[in-house]
Amino acid sequence: MPKIETVLNEGVIVNRAWLKEKRFSRSAIDYFLRSGKLKAVSVGFYRKPGPQLKWQNIVYSFSLMGYRIHVGHSSALNYHGFQQFLDFKMKDDVLIYSDKKIPKWSNTIVKNGFIRQSSRNPFNDFYDNGLIDVPFGTWDWPIKYSTPERAFIEYLAALSMREEVNAALLMMESAFNFRPALVQELLMNCKQVKAKRLFLWMAKKNNHKWYKYIDQKKINLGSGKRQIVKG
Repeated sequence: MPKIETVLNEGVIVNRAWLKEKRFSRSAIDYFLRSGKLKAVSVGFYRKPGPQLKWQNIVYSFSLMGYRIHVGHSSALNYHGFQQFLDFKMKDDVLIYSDKKIPKWSNTIVKNGFIRQSSRNPFNDFYDNGLIDVPFGTWDWPIKYSTPERAFIEYLAALSMREEVNAALLMMESAFNFRPALVQELLMNCKQVKAKRLFLWMAKKNNHKWYKYIDQKKINLGSGKRQIVKG
């Protein structure tokens, strides 16, 4: 049986299924808990004793446990330099997408933000185009983030107020270096008509050069008129 000290890094949370995959028996896990080598974070979730964790530790840990999880929406836009257009009240929020529900205890052990899971994913949970790995911590653990192109579509998918639409339109002014091939692929795989229509309308209104390379015939834009906000 391997040693827990060499298998589990400090700052990582794992569950019993993960430990079992690493060939630790139930009795071994119970021994680690009694001896203080492991600490229970919640029922069925464990870590080495150590300092308070950051939200990045949480996101990385769930990716290790098999969650399809990434940082997206306004949090990814903030990372990519669009923060001047975002609501300052959301700056401490970390918006993530995951194929499984993140347990509520996650936010009781972090010190640098509040993790919010979005329920409006405009893409299929298993669609990973437009995601990049961003290194975190001493060991450069990879955390998946949406690219600016994908994050913008995720942001548009959740808009409901005129002020948000106006802010997004201003944000699109800075999207002059979006990659048309990636935009095309993302729009073709986006499930939400509202996000696709808004994206293309804003790109055209800002007269971006890459807009002319988008083949709208290959994108399902629905039929009829749609209203996002009144007027």
